[in-house]
Amino acid sequence: VSKAHSWTCLDLYLFASPYRVTWDYYFLSREHTLEIDKWEDRAEYEYVKNKGISIFLMQAGMLGTLEALWEVFPLFTNTGWGESANLGFLKKHMGASFESRPQPWYTNISVDDIHSGDFLVISKIRGRWGGFETLEKWVTGSYAGHSAVFLKDSEGKLWVGESGHENEKGEDIIAVIPWDEWWDLELNKDDSNPHIAVLPLHPDVRAKFNETAAWEYALSMAGKPYGYHNMLFSWIDTIDGNYPPPLDAHLVASAMTVWSKMQPEYAANLWNEALNKRLGTKGLDLSDILVEIEKRGSSFDQLLTVPEQDDWIYSDGKSTSCIAFVLEMYKEAGLFDPIADAIQVTEFTIKDAYTLRFFENNSSRLPKWCNDADNVKLPYCQILGKYRMELPGFNSMDPYPHMNERCPSKPPKYSRPPNC
Repeated sequence: VSKAHSWTCLDLYLFASPYRVTWDYYFLSREHTLEIDKWEDRAEYEYVKNKGISIFLMQAGMLGTLEALWEVFPLFTNTGWGESANLGFLKKHMGASFESRPQPWYTNISVDDIHSGDFLVISKIRGRWGGFETLEKWVTGSYAGHSAVFLKDSEGKLWVGESGHENEKGEDIIAVIPWDEWWDLELNKDDSNPHIAVLPLHPDVRAKFNETAAWEYALSMAGKPYGYHNMLFSWIDTIDGNYPPPLDAHLVASAMTVWSKMQPEYAANLWNEALNKRLGTKGLDLSDILVEIEKRGSSFDQLLTVPEQDDWIYSDGKSTSCIAFVLEMYKEAGLFDPIADAIQVTEFTIKDAYTLRFFENNSSRLPKWCNDADNVKLPYCQILGKYRMELPGFNSMDPYPHMNERCPSKPPKYSRPPNC
């Protein structure tokens, strides 16, 4: 080590393989040696022999690294400080503005103006979910972190279909619940400071929407677990075009390894089964998956880019994240016809959903209560939140075959080529 990068004369390094992550710091400009006393198993030895160990210099030095940690840790705190941290992070890294809206910050909708298929986008900005959504927004370019969909029954009662609803056991499941109950939860009991907008379907799109098929799909999924299996893979489409620095596929693999050792039961849910699907194997854990990739002459970063398939069945059934649940309903209801067979909605992020040209584009047809108290008239109806919700690219893209299967998403511009 020479030419120290930090005025404190302390350089921090991370050493990572898919089997371990460790770190060390160095004061003096000389040769340093990192000793690995014992390999985890033969697979780690073979991997390191062929691929080596990745070394990450924390370019910001000791103080800068601590500053970066200081920026991330508060995101998950359920405090005013945590909320400010989330807003600051999104402003800095995505260019979000968070303009304040005039009070009241909520709108009571008229049920008569809502139709089956109308889309709900939600953005949470404090606490555990606020922090998670902030990082999700950063890596995907989505200006919302959660989603749901309206359904209306034959008697005119309004319901909300949602993947990610927390039940009485604290489990995140797919649920269809009455609108009044859902709205009360968000308005009075959700401490993540949710911001919510309604995106009404365009009349021509609504005319195509098969309400019977939508209800059948929603009820067939009700009670199933949230789609953790494919949550990660809707984001990663390319080998190197989806990772904001300093992330890359190797660091993702290393993080997976650490998490797998800490929470092995969650690892199967979050990625092991999905990676097995991509390999055409069953029951391999992460270490075995890496060995299998090596045998095939492929790489982990290539495996991550294999598109998710909507018809894959996992150990707990079909897997749909919040947005996959909504878009699979749209698919069942006929909105992607005649190219539905060439669309994998499990590859869509929330941004990919709200940029679809499915929604109302004539402000004169929006309900009277839509943004009634706001002096800025959005092209959709924000019904909750202190800050004005931004949805860049809203309602701008027609569906096409294999949509969103090969798209880069690097901040801050999140540029994408046509038809990726």
